[in-house]
Amino acid sequence: MIDRYSLPEMAAVWSEGHRLALWQRIEALVAAGWSAEGTIPAAAAAAIAAAPPIDPARWKAREEETRHDVAAFVDVLAEACGEHGRWVHYGLTSSDVADTTLGVQMQEASHLLLERIITLFTSVQRRAVEHRNTVMVGRTHGMWAEPTTFGHKLAGFSFELARAYRRLQFAAHSVAYGKISGPVGTHSTVPASVEEHVIEALGLHAEPAATQVVGRDRHAAFLSTLAGVGATLERFATEIRHLQRSEVGEVAEPFTEAQKGSSAMPHKHNPILSENVVGMARLLRGYAVAGLENVALWHERDISHSSVERVILPDAALALDFALARTTRIVEGLVVDTARMRANLDASNGTVFSQAALLELIRGGMGRDEAYRVVQEASAEALSSGRHLRLVLGKRVSAEAFSEDRYVTSAGASVDHLARITADWLRSAGPSW
Repeated sequence: MIDRYSLPEMAAVWSEGHRLALWQRIEALVAAGWSAEGTIPAAAAAAIAAAPPIDPARWKAREEETRHDVAAFVDVLAEACGEHGRWVHYGLTSSDVADTTLGVQMQEASHLLLERIITLFTSVQRRAVEHRNTVMVGRTHGMWAEPTTFGHKLAGFSFELARAYRRLQFAAHSVAYGKISGPVGTHSTVPASVEEHVIEALGLHAEPAATQVVGRDRHAAFLSTLAGVGATLERFATEIRHLQRSEVGEVAEPFTEAQKGSSAMPHKHNPILSENVVGMARLLRGYAVAGLENVALWHERDISHSSVERVILPDAALALDFALARTTRIVEGLVVDTARMRANLDASNGTVFSQAALLELIRGGMGRDEAYRVVQEASAEALSSGRHLRLVLGKRVSAEAFSEDRYVTSAGASVDHLARITADWLRSAGPSW
């Protein structure tokens, strides 16, 4: 991922230096496991654990010769351990180190993403409560529908984030796996006890029936989940983009004093933050597809997945991390124009209450189709003449049918439910909706 869309904490998880440090830690843990078995000398395990950090330049120079990154790493680490270097990587295959490292990195990335979701959830929750009673026009197909509240709109997004949090929790667990089980996963060259020592120390789980690799269905599910979270963010960002359109003007992204919306047109305040989020969501869906392509490998393994994962795993985590932070910025700085919301609602000339009028006519004894036609024709007249629907219908429908109170009351129930949820509860119990 380019620097423009990389935030420091997540970038550190996927950095080259962190990957090398994890490789080195795994080698040290393996050596300690073998030493506990009595297979290699305690002094050798101690030497491997005490080896200085791998010099990236030396490692890369060695890789130019070996054409194999893990083999080059093993050579450099073995040299640093002197006479004990022969015990480095004992009984292992490259994927034991590389896949277990990936398990750690995906676990670390998941923790950061989960906290990002909590932060965003909390921000949206606060804004939803703030706008519990802010009436606005609801829209379907982009057209006026019925009154709703901005708080209800935000509550729907909040609950969707809570569901995304739970799905990511599950996905995070499913990729927190590693393997220290040898060339085809059968423990023929390294006992399960050594694997258990390493996996437990890293806070992972052991792949129960590994091939030479951890099953890539895990990675595919993880990437698909990240794409799903991205789709949730995209839905919100698309809503903001629509509501910010000049013709609507009900909300606006934060816009700083020195900011420029266009290089050519000084009046422009473009919804670029939301557009960035939409772009990240598109990337995430592409990474999910690539992850699914990686599931089917030849026999116990090939490396067709390797080059793909070097790009899609860090980039997907970085893209979602960026999108979550950006969406939080949008929510926290969102400017809500309640007067414009009121003006747009009133511009419907009461036609947004058409269903209430229809139901009242039915309750009064009129057939449904006849009532529908009466209100439909009256609505058309209201829009063309500029007269309120209540005036067009006259005494056939009461003033109560045009009251906003029931919309605020019913929409407020979802916000009240949302207000009772805490971040700690979400972390521990998760949503049931």
